[in-house]
Amino acid sequence: MAISNPGGNLNSVPAPIKQTLQNNYLDLASTAGQGWAQQYVPDLMEKEAEVFGPRTISGFLSQVGAEEAMTADQVVWSEQGRLHLSYLGHVHSTTGGADSSSQIDIISDIDGNTDVASGNHGIRVNDTVIISDPTNGVVKALVVTVATDRIDVAPYGAAALTGTTSGSATTVLVYGSEFPKASQYFKATGDATSDTRGANEPSFKSFNNKPIIMKDYYEVSGSDASRIGWVEVSTEAGQSGYLWYLKAEADTRARFTDYIEMAMLEAEKGGAGNDITEEAGVMGTGAVTSNDATKNTGTEGLFAAIEDRGNITTGVTGVNAATDLAEFDAILAEFDKQGAIEEYMMFVNRSTSLAIDDMLASMNSYGAGGTSYGVFNNSEDMALNLGFSGFRRGSYDFYKSDFRYLNDKATRGGINLTAGANALRGVMIPAGTSTVYDQNVGASMRRPFLHVRYRASQTDDRRMKTWVTGSVGAATSALDAMQLHFLSERCLITQGANNFMLLK
Repeated sequence: MAISNPGGNLNSVPAPIKQTLQNNYLDLASTAGQGWAQQYVPDLMEKEAEVFGPRTISGFLSQVGAEEAMTADQVVWSEQGRLHLSYLGHVHSTTGGADSSSQIDIISDIDGNTDVASGNHGIRVNDTVIISDPTNGVVKALVVTVATDRIDVAPYGAAALTGTTSGSATTVLVYGSEFPKASQYFKATGDATSDTRGANEPSFKSFNNKPIIMKDYYEVSGSDASRIGWVEVSTEAGQSGYLWYLKAEADTRARFTDYIEMAMLEAEKGGAGNDITEEAGVMGTGAVTSNDATKNTGTEGLFAAIEDRGNITTGVTGVNAATDLAEFDAILAEFDKQGAIEEYMMFVNRSTSLAIDDMLASMNSYGAGGTSYGVFNNSEDMALNLGFSGFRRGSYDFYKSDFRYLNDKATRGGINLTAGANALRGVMIPAGTSTVYDQNVGASMRRPFLHVRYRASQTDDRRMKTWVTGSVGAATSALDAMQLHFLSERCLITQGANNFMLLK
């Protein structure tokens, strides 16, 4: 089966036009070659047909996040590190010190952060560890010597470990410690005879994001603002009438509102070596640097945050993510490694939503013939419910919702048609709040995992700023026109991105 699309025959181009034109609506001057000279009056349908349904895509962030004012050029926050000590490395080909010890080179922590290789690991002398790799299996050992980038261990009841190739094939987990009688477990300041075990400090990781300034405007001349058209327009805001500029102004406002949300989803930060340069007369001159808060260097949106610090699944089939229980079980296993938050909201496109419905329906013992979905009393007079809004797997609850932004052809839905393996099928967002230390406030705060920071003070609120200039209506200048200006300055804070999942 093939589905064709009329394409150019649809009035689908969202061009901001200030007046009714011949190429958009019926031109009576050319009807049947006679125009107004014909003797028959056409039956005009004045009401504008809303053929695309609700055209706006905003509302996603309002469901899963919150908004909060800020008065700085950037937001800085910190997130807890892991509590337990676990590292990746490899067993060196030569043995270490005495007591048949074996040398293990520390490459990174369990999440792949390589800064521990330069002496930042927390393993100490007399720690007991579990060592695991395909060559040696699972071995428990005592740490006898510690260096900046390695440890020497003496296995319990086993010979020295077999060397492995360089890389991160060996996992080392600290599970306790063991000391002889009458020993010290700390190093006294200035005491050279004390044990050199030292103390571990909690790991600290801070993140930051900066707001971006977004602008748009609409202009209509005084003459066009005071004339009517024959088309009765209607807007998403509920306005209606025969003044065309009402339609154009409302569309500009709705489009800007969508841009605000789309930017918080799609925005990218400028980094070292980026190709962005400041055009003279627009942003000044010179190259953009990622640490200059006074220049337009982008901001980190939701998708960029998840790709940088979160999780990505491509699905079992490579076409739709999360289409069977095997894929969901893999997702649960990954969430177990992270925060193990038990409630998730899934915002997915249509194909993934239907694939999940089919997956859940196949679990129904009566669903082989396609006669029963869900748990309810079927009858010949009721509509068969073939969709699911949520389900529970293991200890996790998932709530599914369609994401219009990923379906609409004029937004990400159109990008997905040509994106191939990079097509975005959905996102999983943890429900609830997280506790983080906010350096601007100077205290630990509980906030939703997602929240928007917008610039505001007692003087100016830039969350969604609108003002009118010109001589139409309340006159503010000699310009024979009305200009409506829109501005917002904001950024998205994605806390605990390791608990998010991007479906590709």
